[in-house]
Amino acid sequence: MKSIILVGYMGSGKTTVGKQLAQALGRTFYDLDWYIETRYHRTVAQIFAERGEDGFRQMEAAMLREVAEFEDIVLSCGGGTPCFFDNMDYIRSVGESVYLKATPEVLAQHLKMRKVERPLLKGKSEEELLDYIRTSLEQREPFYLKAQHIIDVTLLDNYDKLQTSVRLIREKLGL
Repeated sequence: MKSIILVGYMGSGKTTVGKQLAQALGRTFYDLDWYIETRYHRTVAQIFAERGEDGFRQMEAAMLREVAEFEDIVLSCGGGTPCFFDNMDYIRSVGESVYLKATPEVLAQHLKMRKVERPLLKGKSEEELLDYIRTSLEQREPFYLKAQHIIDVTLLDNYDKLQTSVRLIREKLGL
């Protein structure tokens, strides 16, 4: 059975939904950023600092190809993963790709709810955050829209909404 690969902007719920989806399907869940950090014993931020974005993106593409070869998994990709090299075409060729789509306003709300500090967002006011998301989502969405399946995720602020997203993905994939 093909792997399920989740793509979308940061804050779209790829990790949260991915974990629940994997559990519901009895599959193993992988987060690509966590996989990279485990393999290289460095955080993504450290890798960016040491190798620059180009170096990180090359490493990310190689690790995507490694982990996506595992069988029967649910994989959550970093927000930028589909946008570099031929990663999105590769993702489509090895698994069922699902774009977790949300408006910039919803993404901003998700990111504010999360306690995780994201270097790209550090120090931004709410208005600056929303402008940043709008601009970068506009650049990235053409890649995300190549996914075989698109799920519109609303504010994932409770368990019922999370389960609804998982159910919608399962229905789209016929699982």
